[in-house]
Amino acid sequence: MADLQGRLARLGLSCAPDGEATFGAGTRAAVQAFQHVRGLRVDGVCGPQTWSALVEAGFRLGDRFLYHRRPMLRGDDVADLQRRLSALGFDSGRVDGIFGEHTASALAEFQGNMGLPVDAVLGGSTLSELRRVTPRHGELELVTSVRDRERMRRAPRTLLGRHIAVGQEGGLDSLATALRRRLADQGALVVPVLHPDGSAQAEQANTAGVEVYLGLRLDPDHAGCSAAYYSGYQYESAGGRRLAELVQAQAAPALGVAPEGAKGMSLAVLRETRMPAVVCEVGPAAAVVRHGPALASALAQALVTWAAPPAE
Repeated sequence: MADLQGRLARLGLSCAPDGEATFGAGTRAAVQAFQHVRGLRVDGVCGPQTWSALVEAGFRLGDRFLYHRRPMLRGDDVADLQRRLSALGFDSGRVDGIFGEHTASALAEFQGNMGLPVDAVLGGSTLSELRRVTPRHGELELVTSVRDRERMRRAPRTLLGRHIAVGQEGGLDSLATALRRRLADQGALVVPVLHPDGSAQAEQANTAGVEVYLGLRLDPDHAGCSAAYYSGYQYESAGGRRLAELVQAQAAPALGVAPEGAKGMSLAVLRETRMPAVVCEVGPAAAVVRHGPALASALAQALVTWAAPPAE
């Protein structure tokens, strides 16, 4: 408990008036504030994902060597590295704070361009060179964001032959089945993804090599419809955001509930997927059952519209 409070305090989040090692209203409020800032589900509970995010938030660039390994290194220092590389034109993939193959490749390319030994390891000499050449003026657009938009522009403007993952944690079998059928009618190749853990869903979608992921989540006691896309470390998925906005526009009226907006979050399934991804959360259960066919059609239409963006 003292470790939790100490980490929150170092991030500027006071647990007052709680005493040391006491989880009271102050600590709960600090956890909630941290969860909100980091794009996590705000419940005031320091579960595994919140704790992992707290640990990651404590790393600063230069605190440790960074390199590609299994399990992959995660942290704010990795995100800082990704932003710096991308600002210099080296595509490290999405800025997600996870040191994967794209980050390693971008780092190796940077080292080669700088005449450094190419080992894809961020050590002292590479960090010094990176800090020396990182632009200090203004906010430059990341090459990652540019390439995200270019991939969207070049993608087929139809669902025909495109690989789409439809995921869920459980409890929405009928809706997921109906959605898969409607997408198949559009010629899409649909990959079902079922697992209660978001990281496991992301791994399945990545392994299948799908082009877009649409997750379904039931909130049985809440009447509403929300859509979340990946956003974190001053980066957001352009494709994910557009799909989330379309899901909101189509799904909420079909379900007969108030739209709760598209929001950027850093849920595991959104952060760890390598394609545009959206999680649509719907409820209550009775409304989902009653309007299931219409909701499935609305979600399919959102994907159809997403695949055919308006001409620029």
